[in-house]
Parts: sequence; C-alpha cells; structure tokens
Amino acid sequence: MLKVEEIRELIKLVDDSTIDEFVYEHEGSKIKMKKNTSETIVSAESFKPIAQAPQVHTQPSVQPAAAVEAQPAKEAEQQNTQAGNESNLHKIVSPMVGTFYQSSSPEAGPYVSAGSKVYKETIVCIVEAMKLFNEIEAEVNGEIVEILVKDGQLVEYGQPLFLVKPE
Repeated sequence: MLKVEEIRELIKLVDDSTIDEFVYEHEGSKIKMKKNTSETIVSAESFKPIAQAPQVHTQPSVQPAAAVEAQPAKEAEQQNTQAGNESNLHKIVSPMVGTFYQSSSPEAGPYVSAGSKVYKETIVCIVEAMKLFNEIEAEVNGEIVEILVKDGQLVEYGQPLFLVKPE
C-alpha cells in the first residue's frame, strides 16, 4: 500500500491534470480517484481477488428542469439562506484519508461538541491513517456550529469535518 504522502502527491497530480479518473492496483490494494468539476473523490480499498465481476456503468440521473422550477419559493429561499450562512462559516477539513475520532480514547469525552469555543491551536479531533493518530487543530478562533461526520467514520482527503463560526 502507498504511504500517506504518496497518496497526497497522487491526489495533487490528478487534481492538477486534465484526467478525470485514475485507478492504481497493486498487491491486493486498489486506489481509485475520480474527479468531479469542483472536487476530487478518493477511495482506497484492500481486497483479495476472487473473480473479476463485470462492471456496470450507469449514467447519473438528471433532474428535469421543470422539476427544479416547480420547487416552492419558500423551500428555495431556505436553501439560499442556508447556503449563505454556510459561506460565512469556516470548514475544518480532513488533511488525509483515514478514520475520524472525536476523542483520544473510547472512554474519554469528545474534544469538542456543537457550541464549543475553539482557538487556532485547539485539537478538535483525531484522524487515524495507517495506524498513526493525527491530531487535527481548529485553524481559527470561533465556535463549533456543526460536526459533519460521525465518530469512527472513514473520511477522505479534503472532506469537511466541522463548521466553525469564526470570531
């Protein structure tokens, strides 16, 4: 399996290139990166090859324009307000692919919760990658508005973990 630094470098290379999809397989491990217009999606998995199953490609569903226009004005206004509120919030993102943990151990309380005041150096969570526990800091002074992932959840590089209302 590739090291975290090597995976980060691959992500940067794919992101800066014109290719839309990259797959790397080696000794039972597979890394697949698929680029959307505004974000890069990375997944890594280990597997034991048993048999090659046929791949089925499906087209993403497209919502007809009429359905979008039929959306009630009040609901559209709420979505615009939420989007406006989120644009004022700072997103703490995962610097790597790994497992998200809210506390240093199962017995300990979470580092932060919604409503917690944080400072730039405040540790907000741990992301475990390849048996290494990496402490993630808040990066800004402010208040935690929302925790976007669950304890023990796998997270991707660049995935938002927390929303913080900066001071």
